[in-house]
Amino acid sequence: MKLAWRNLINDRLRFAVTIVGIAFAVFLMVFQGSLLAGFIRAASKAIDATDADIWISARGVDCFEFATPIPRRFREMAMGVPGVAQVQRIAVGFTLLQKPTGTQQMVLLVGAEPGVGSSFPIPYIAGTSGPVLTESLIIDKSNTRALNIMLTPVSTEVGYNRARTSNIIDGFGSFFGTPYVFTEYNDAARYLGLGREETFFLTVGIAPGQDVQTVKRSLQSELPEVDVWTRQEFSRRAELFWIGKTGAGGALLTAAILGFLVGLVIVSQNIYATTMEHIEEFATLKAIGASRGFIQRVVLSQALSSGIAGSILGLVATYPAINAVRGSIPWIFTPWWLPLGMIGVGLLMCAAASLISVRKAVRVEPGRVFRA
Repeated sequence: MKLAWRNLINDRLRFAVTIVGIAFAVFLMVFQGSLLAGFIRAASKAIDATDADIWISARGVDCFEFATPIPRRFREMAMGVPGVAQVQRIAVGFTLLQKPTGTQQMVLLVGAEPGVGSSFPIPYIAGTSGPVLTESLIIDKSNTRALNIMLTPVSTEVGYNRARTSNIIDGFGSFFGTPYVFTEYNDAARYLGLGREETFFLTVGIAPGQDVQTVKRSLQSELPEVDVWTRQEFSRRAELFWIGKTGAGGALLTAAILGFLVGLVIVSQNIYATTMEHIEEFATLKAIGASRGFIQRVVLSQALSSGIAGSILGLVATYPAINAVRGSIPWIFTPWWLPLGMIGVGLLMCAAASLISVRKAVRVEPGRVFRA
């Protein structure tokens, strides 16, 4: 290890270039991975925010944002299924919101009945349960500039009906351009012009001790005209829809894969070039009797030392960059395992690149060092 370190710092400029290259590769992989992870997380945010065990939707609905109506009577029918403890309704639809400036903005209006989940945005009078405020809206702070609403309360109109923005929250930033606006269920149904006998989603809470899959099968048997999902199933369905069936998701997925591949190429190229830069030193080692295994360990130590230093530098640069773009990309998210995974992949590629270049090092002719 001592020899490997001295070999690296012998040409400090080359060592610095190698570290910067690896740091950029790690930065690129973590940043692109954060964009993809955040997009996937945001695609199912509204579903995951509920406490529901089971979701009921119209046939063929792929995600939360593009719902189609189902008959309201399905709620009463679902309540009659053994094991069901409660059923809440959710209304979702696109409508126009009039900004304080008088201009209009297309928004995705979401309204849910109390009890759907303590983390789900509903304009309660106090806390996360109890009575709700009527004709009240909740917006995410990432959309305040787009909606020209910086302070609350602010009077406005939704679907040409009177409303008032009463609260600004965080964590529900739009990932597809159209702002989310939350309200209580009856107001949402009125703003969206939903028929009295219609609703969009039913969320089902099962009784304690009941098996989710058993209740799900019973609901599907009772309501064959709709799709019945566990919350996890519907969440994953929404994620796959946005990633696999939309241009935005496909672009992010492609960018993440390309970022990963470019990062690996950068790491491999820098480690290979560093090894070949010191080929004369390895010829000297062989000339004085160094074994094949010793040279391999020196090369591997050089690669891992460079990889660790570059990875640390890359992570140091990544988190400030992610925080800087969070204002314009509020849904970007870095799961705890992503940096660890990318560091592991980076070190693995350093080792792989060193094994490729070590073949040159161990095959170098010892007499090469004596040539003019």
